[in-house]
Amino acid sequence: MNNDPLLQASALCKSYRSGLDTITVLEQVDLIVRPKEMTAIVGASGSGKTTLLQILGTLDQPNSGQIFFHGTELTGKNEPDLAEHRNTHIGFIFQFHHLLPEFSALENVMMPGLINGRSRSAIKAKAQELLDQVGLGKRLQHRSGELSGGEQQRVALARALVMEPALLLADEPTGNLDSASGNRVFSLLQELSENLGLAVVMVTHNMELAAAMDHRLTLADGNLR
Repeated sequence: MNNDPLLQASALCKSYRSGLDTITVLEQVDLIVRPKEMTAIVGASGSGKTTLLQILGTLDQPNSGQIFFHGTELTGKNEPDLAEHRNTHIGFIFQFHHLLPEFSALENVMMPGLINGRSRSAIKAKAQELLDQVGLGKRLQHRSGELSGGEQQRVALARALVMEPALLLADEPTGNLDSASGNRVFSLLQELSENLGLAVVMVTHNMELAAAMDHRLTLADGNLR
């Protein structure tokens, strides 16, 4: 089986100016992510976990270092190319689901494909398939206010996967849920990672979930280990 890296980050550095001070968030961070593998990133609040996730997803740029995706360097590409990369290859899921309240579950999941210009009939079929996979096949027409917190997060998960990304970046996706709902969302992530060959990088404070992943890395003092 091909076990080549999907994503490889090398010597990532990120710092910010705060008045006369320079605050270093990331310092020479290296990371390798492979298909079908789930990687947990843990660490104290404010340690830079979300910043790292945003850089891996090209939502932010490092001060120095390189990111490769399937061997192609992303650092230095212009924003339209990075936007195309994100839309095509990366799914994002956050602690707060950010569903559009005026639309149904089905419409929320379809939205990335419609924005990308995909055929409405094709993206609708894919959205229905994903909602069925996450156990919401009978809730297609419900708006977000009519769904529980766990159901809303499962809609957000389906939305993140509708463009069939190779990489899912998850920032505390279970942090706003009760234990039962959080465990169900995590179990779905494990199942989808295995069945779809999806690589998952998850920022979490839940050490039990982190221990259940293929890799658990700690970000502290700007270093990942």
